[in-house]
Amino acid sequence: MSDDTSSGGTGPMPALYLSHGAPPLVDDALWTSQLSAWAGDLPRPTAILVVSAHWESAPLMLGATDTVPLVYDFGGFPARYYSVRYGSPGAPELAAKVAALMPDNQTVSRQPNRGLDHGAYVPLTVMYPEADIPVLQMSLPTLDPDRLLQLGRRLRPLRDEGVLIIGSGFTTHGLPFLRDFRPEAVAPCWSQEFDAWAAETLARGAVDELADFRHRAPGMPYAHPTIEHFAPMFVTLGAATDPEASPKQTIDGYWMGLAKRSFQVA
Repeated sequence: MSDDTSSGGTGPMPALYLSHGAPPLVDDALWTSQLSAWAGDLPRPTAILVVSAHWESAPLMLGATDTVPLVYDFGGFPARYYSVRYGSPGAPELAAKVAALMPDNQTVSRQPNRGLDHGAYVPLTVMYPEADIPVLQMSLPTLDPDRLLQLGRRLRPLRDEGVLIIGSGFTTHGLPFLRDFRPEAVAPCWSQEFDAWAAETLARGAVDELADFRHRAPGMPYAHPTIEHFAPMFVTLGAATDPEASPKQTIDGYWMGLAKRSFQVA
């Protein structure tokens, strides 16, 4: 992993969209090797700001800052997944900066006991296993793509300070329509079609088309019967220096038939 402590000299820190997966994805050798290699290619963040599909709350809320507990927001898994720990430092300075970047008429609330949910800590345990980088999670205050793009634009200056902004979701998430729950399951047609559309649309930088995915994307509504797992993508795109530039699509493929497509923006 890079020993750089900031992105100084190389431009701002990239921003990421991750398909984070369920807790068992840590047992997937390919996925973990991809995430670990990706993190190793990034400058070392000064702090990490995560917005996850698993925390929808308005007004905008900021999680724990003094300590960072975990939220085991899933059920029916083996006991070992509930004993995972990730003791990263809190990020009170980052929380203050996020609040200061919001409009004066926008309420920013604190939830000091709200820890990292699995959309945040599962990928971080793979990417930064030392848990030595301050982490802050903020809520998804809306699912409206245009408003999330605006939120990302407001967060963009943090990248100049070495903050790694992560939108954590899943490129397809049609859990009710899965029939084969093996990690190596063949992706259903709706998952493949939506993923191919997302890849091509991202490559063209067609942000307006992505924002209208509910009407334009093939495979809907099966790919996203609810849209919270696609929504974090728009925070990432909004935080890009040029949201219409083609992002670097770093991970593709499927897990349990769901598209793992993940990317970074400059």
